[in-house]
Amino acid sequence: MQTLNDINFCRYEIKKSIFIAYAAPISEFDALRAKLKVQHPKAAHIVWAYRGLNEYSQIVENGSDDGEPKGTSAQSILNVLRGAEFVNICVLVVRYFGGVKLGTGGLVRAYGTAAKIVLDEAKTYFYEQKEEFIFACKYAFVPRAEHFLQKLGVEFENRTFGFDEVVWHLQLTARQKEELADFLAQF
Repeated sequence: MQTLNDINFCRYEIKKSIFIAYAAPISEFDALRAKLKVQHPKAAHIVWAYRGLNEYSQIVENGSDDGEPKGTSAQSILNVLRGAEFVNICVLVVRYFGGVKLGTGGLVRAYGTAAKIVLDEAKTYFYEQKEEFIFACKYAFVPRAEHFLQKLGVEFENRTFGFDEVVWHLQLTARQKEELADFLAQF
């Protein structure tokens, strides 16, 4: 599965209709949607779709045709997301009507193409499910733990400093969890 970290956009034009596609992490969906409504008050439609994982690691999908004929726009964006196996991502497409009707097949192709272009141009990376991992260590051990976590590529901003120990709250992939457990077993 793939995902992305940044907001990306592209512009696509067909038969005088302009499609401006945005791809973003699903965490940015509400803010980006509100921003686009303000930035594009004269747009004919702002179609969106997202695909994410819930707390049970199940894929959740949703979309809105925003007045376009049912099944012609959000569904084609979702199909692009499914085909490339994206998760935790949203795509919003702003459409300015150019005066020429595209028909249902034309709309399906246009929205699908806009979504594909913006995702092809975005910097994506492989998605790995992460789980919470908590451990505690004495202060003397902290530099070694920090060094090991940096080598693993783990962010460790969430720590609680107690009287005689530090409690670490980490989000780790299965591989990182296994390697950290092996490291901690040495002490």
